Amino acid sequence: MSTDLYTKIGSYSEEDVKFLLKDLSHVQLEGSAESREKRIQSGEHYSESLPIEYHPPQEYIELFYQTLHDYKKTVAYYVGVVAEQIYRNKGKETVLVSLARAGTPIGILIRRYLHWKYGISLPHYSVSIIRGRGLDYNAIKYILAHHPEGKIQFIDGWTGKGAISIELTKSVRDIQEQYGVELDDTLAVLADPGHCTTLYGTRDDFIIPSACLNSTVSGLVSRTVLNQSYIGPDDFHGAKYYRELESSDLSNEFLDIIAGEFVRIEEEAIPKTGEDASFSGLETVKRMMADFQINDINLVKPGVGETTRVLLRRVPWKVLIKDMDSPYLKHILMLCEEKNIEILAYPDMEYTCCGLIKNVGDV
Repeated sequence: MSTDLYTKIGSYSEEDVKFLLKDLSHVQLEGSAESREKRIQSGEHYSESLPIEYHPPQEYIELFYQTLHDYKKTVAYYVGVVAEQIYRNKGKETVLVSLARAGTPIGILIRRYLHWKYGISLPHYSVSIIRGRGLDYNAIKYILAHHPEGKIQFIDGWTGKGAISIELTKSVRDIQEQYGVELDDTLAVLADPGHCTTLYGTRDDFIIPSACLNSTVSGLVSRTVLNQSYIGPDDFHGAKYYRELESSDLSNEFLDIIAGEFVRIEEEAIPKTGEDASFSGLETVKRMMADFQINDINLVKPGVGETTRVLLRRVPWKVLIKDMDSPYLKHILMLCEEKNIEILAYPDMEYTCCGLIKNVGDV
């Protein structure tokens, strides 16, 4: 394939990140949460369409700033912990590759931390990975062509039940079989409540402020799209650039505020060795499925980040809460009240909370 496919997309600077995505801004891909949920549950792949994105309501913005104020140092600390591990493992040859889109701001923060701490400017790309479809191989080939000696480090925001970690491992194996290229499938994340990786900042299921909003804290870039009507065999996976939401864009402000905390955590961000990835969260999810008579594992979304996504862009059914006094639940409780979603106590789980998606087949 040609290696000149890259075009800038999104509101981040190219120094912070290059999105290896095809710009589909001119294509109408959005549908209401209800209609989209019915199509997904009827067999359409979730990556073929997009949820509608709006200017966030004022209460969401206030919640974002409150969460950011409360946890900016915590996020900065875990960024430092992960960044130090990456630097120790791969050094100056590292090529940061974040998974669009939740991984993108985390990848930028890791890059900024390493520049601030060690004076190095690592290349950073954001690529698509889609559950059931895998990594964007064209994007990986582009990176390998431009950094033949580079050591790729994949990055995401958090883990849920481990679907993306499993997808990444499968894709890395396929790349080795097809192209003879050996990549490291270790996924670096800030929070690993599902015990899905060995490279993490914490296994606490805490709220990453960027989970409170959609594209307006992710460079105005949509979720990634793999729809054969618009993506050819030599194209990158696609995404939309929501320029119409520029007046609500908090993406760079979020980065600047977190990066401003690095000076406060420098001595604390000590590399550590991760424990084994047991995927224990997946066993918890299977127990939830039995308890609530759920047949499709994709309707169970554990963790603060995933529950937030369910409430913002799916059709939620119930939300399970481990501890109602957890400080990480403010926005979850607000969204549940706003959408009139039932909250149930479920103390025996690794996660702070879990979102259950409504089975819309009978609706």
